[in-house]
This record gives sequence, structure tokens and C-alpha cells, in this order.
Amino acid sequence: MKDFALSRDVPVRKGATALLFIDVQNYSAEGGGAYAGLSPAQVEAEYGYFLRDMRERALPNMAMLQQACRTAGIEVMYTVIESLTQDGRDQGLDYKISGLFCPKGSHDAKILSAIAPVGDELVFPKTSSSVFISTNIHYVLGNLGVKHLIVSGVLTDQCVDSTVRDACDYGYLVTLVTDACATLSAERQRHSQFNNRGYCRQITTEALMTELAGI
Repeated sequence: MKDFALSRDVPVRKGATALLFIDVQNYSAEGGGAYAGLSPAQVEAEYGYFLRDMRERALPNMAMLQQACRTAGIEVMYTVIESLTQDGRDQGLDYKISGLFCPKGSHDAKILSAIAPVGDELVFPKTSSSVFISTNIHYVLGNLGVKHLIVSGVLTDQCVDSTVRDACDYGYLVTLVTDACATLSAERQRHSQFNNRGYCRQITTEALMTELAGI
């Protein structure tokens, strides 16, 4: 049997695992604020690949993953880009420069209905690429006894990647669900997953669901 003592290739454990969805919200969905002022032709040229990939692949996999985790008794959590204020004055400099702004309580800050939270599932509003920088998620995960963090969401090479790396440095065993993430091109998806493989275990939705069914 493989010795997992010093390995990232460690199966998740019930009672010590959480699933974290990164920024799967109305802001970046079709018709969301990320596309404000753009013509349909501009949206297709800049974001067509991403929107199709979300509809056809990533979001359906997220929904299956969410249900499998709920069935297995695993905590399901979410981050959203959302300011603590209406004018965004609390945002970090990078978000201000990038124009990533969802006012507190806005429609853009709500999680997509396909994977909407139920009950008291935790939602962390953030104003930084990594949720570990601008929220108390590390404190909360510690209180819950979480050692294994499953990560899914958008964008693969931005907020997802930043979260994976920080979670690794904070001492979590990170599982990135490769086909339940999305970004703006297939090339960016490949490059991001190649570059962060040293920080996490990478696995498909199907393989992880099989693992979850056995815990």
C-alpha cells in the first residue's frame, strides 16, 4: 500500500474535508456585470469560449460534485467577489485597478442558481484573488477541523490558482477538480493546471465522485 505520509495524493476524509467553489456567480455569467457595455459581438470574441465551457462542461460538473459532497456529509462553501460597501472603497488595490466590483448585496454577487447554497452553507465575500487574503476562511476551516480542501470554480488561472497555492502554504491537502474549473481559453486552462500541479492533487469530477461514494 502506498505511503501517504509525505504525498499530495491523499484521498479526502469524511469529517476533515470541505468543498470550496470560487466565484461562480452572476457577475461572470451571461448578462452579468463583467460584460457591461460590451456588444454581443465583443462578448463572443472575448468570452465566448468561457461561457460555452461553463454551460456545457464546468457548471454541470460543479452541480454533480456539489451533490456528491452533500450526500457524503462534506461541508460545501463558496466565495464570491463582493465588496463590503456599496462604492467599493474597501476593495484591494488590484481589484480597484482591474475593475472587479460587485456591490454588497447586489445581483452580481449572488451565486449561480445551478449551484445555489442551501441551508447554512458558508459564503465568503472577498475582494482579493485568494480568499485567504481578504476573509477569515482559514480560521473557519480550522474550527471545522478541515485538513482536505476540494477546489472548483473560476477563473482557473486567477482566483482558483491563487486559492490553491495559498491553501497549500497554509497546510491543507488540496484537491483541484480539473474539469469543474473554467477560464478564458483552453490554452490558459492547460497552462494553469500544469503550473499548479506541484501544489495540489488534480482529479476529474468522475474520479472524485467515485472516491466520495466510498468514504
